[in-house]
Amino acid sequence: MLTLTGRGQTTTCDGVTRRDFLQVGTLGAIGLSMPHYLAAQAAGAVKPGHDDRACIMIFNLGAPSHIDLFDMKPDAPAEVRGPFKPIDTSAEGIQLSEILPGHARIADKFALVRSAHHGGAAVHDSGWQMLQTGRQFTGGVNTPHAGAVVSYLRGRKTDLPPFVVLPETMGRGGGNLPNGQSGGFLGKAYDPFALNADPSQPSFQVPDLLPPQDISTVRLERRRKMREVVDEAVKSFEATENAQLLDENFSAAFRMMTSTQAREAFDLSKEPQKVRDRYGMNRFGQCCLLARRLVENGVRFVTINTFLTVFNEVTWDIHGSKPFTSIAGMKDIVCPMYDQAYTALIEDLSERGLLDATMVCNLAEFGRTPRVNPAGGRDHWPQCFTVYFAGGGVKGGQVVGASDPVGGVPAERPVVPADVVATIFHSLGLDLEAELPGPGGRPFPLVDFGHREIHELF
Repeated sequence: MLTLTGRGQTTTCDGVTRRDFLQVGTLGAIGLSMPHYLAAQAAGAVKPGHDDRACIMIFNLGAPSHIDLFDMKPDAPAEVRGPFKPIDTSAEGIQLSEILPGHARIADKFALVRSAHHGGAAVHDSGWQMLQTGRQFTGGVNTPHAGAVVSYLRGRKTDLPPFVVLPETMGRGGGNLPNGQSGGFLGKAYDPFALNADPSQPSFQVPDLLPPQDISTVRLERRRKMREVVDEAVKSFEATENAQLLDENFSAAFRMMTSTQAREAFDLSKEPQKVRDRYGMNRFGQCCLLARRLVENGVRFVTINTFLTVFNEVTWDIHGSKPFTSIAGMKDIVCPMYDQAYTALIEDLSERGLLDATMVCNLAEFGRTPRVNPAGGRDHWPQCFTVYFAGGGVKGGQVVGASDPVGGVPAERPVVPADVVATIFHSLGLDLEAELPGPGGRPFPLVDFGHREIHELF
C-alpha cells in the first residue's frame, strides 16, 4: 500500500524510499495495460468486435459433487447414486438434481461439460491453479490467471479495474501451492483488484475506494493531477527504471478512487431491495449481484469465489466427517444459497441484454468420488467432474461429453483445464495463438499447443 500525501518518508521492503504517497490500496490491480492492448490489437491477438465481451468466473471452491448435482447416475448402485433424485429441466433431455430447482428452470440457458478431468494432485490448490490458469505449477513457473491475461492484453475500459475478485482471493488449500488468482509471471501489476469486504453486510464499503482519513476533500481535489504530485514527491525515484510503471499505477489508482462511476458500480444500495433479495442476502448472492453491476460498468473479468477456504467453514468439500459436511448437509446449507444466486444472475443478465456478451463459467478444482464414503460424504476426485458455461456466445440447453456409468472417468469428449481456459479466451475474442512475455522474457503461449476451445459450446 502506498501513500501520496505529505513529505514524510517510508521505506519499502525493496529498499526504495518514497515520500508519503497517496494511500490507494492495491495499485497494481487497477490495470495499466492500454499500451499492451494497442500492441495486442496491432498484432492481431485481440479479435475486432469483441471489446464488449466480459467474463464472470464462479469458482466453486471445495469442489461440488458432480454425481449428486450435474451428472446424476440414477441407475447406479445406491452407494454411487447418492440420496437425491434427478428432475427434468427446461432443456429437453437434460436432468439435474432435485436440490437445484433454479438450475433446472434455466437449463436452456447454460451448457454442461460432463467430461472434465485433470492429472494433477487431488489437493485443492493444485486444481485451483490448473482450472484458472490452464496449467500446473511446475518448474517454478506461476502462470497468470485468465483474468490477468485479459487485463494484460485488453486493459481497462473505464475507471474501474479490468480484473476483480469477489469477495477476496482464496485462502489456504492445504497443498502449499499458488492458488492461481494472481498475475503470475506477468507481475503484480496484473493481480486482481480484490474487494476484501462482504457485500451482504449493512456497513459494506470498498476499502480501496475510501480516501485516507488524513486527507480532506479539498486537499484530495488539489492533487487531481497525478503527474504534478509525482514530480514533487519522487524526483529521485523518477530516475529509476520503475518510474514510468509506478506513475501509470498512481494515475490509474487515483482515477479509480476519485471516480463517481467506480463508487456507484460498487454501491449496492443503488439496487432495489427486491433485486437484492432475488439474489439472496448472503455473501455469495450479493457477490453475484455485484459482479453483474461491475460488468455492466465495464469490468472485463470478475472471479467470484463461492467460498474462501476449505477450512473453518462449510463448503462444497463434503467429506462427511466433522468439520466437513455430508452429502445431506450440502442440500440444506450450500445448495439453496448457490442455486438462488446463480439463477438470479443468469436471468438478470439475460433480462438486461448482457448475457450474450458475458460468459458465465462455473468451475471447480475437481469432482467427488463415485462411491459415498462411510461418513456419508465424498472425497476428492480429479479423474472426472462437470463444468458449465452460459452466455458469451455459448449455446445453452446442451451437454458436451459424458462420464462412465458411475461418473468415475470421461467416456466421451475428455476435456482438460487448458481447454476450459481456451474456451474462456475464445469467448472474449483472444487469439489462442498469441503469446505473452514469459519468465526471462521468453514468448509464452496463451494456451499450450494442441489445446483449443470446446467448440461444441458455440
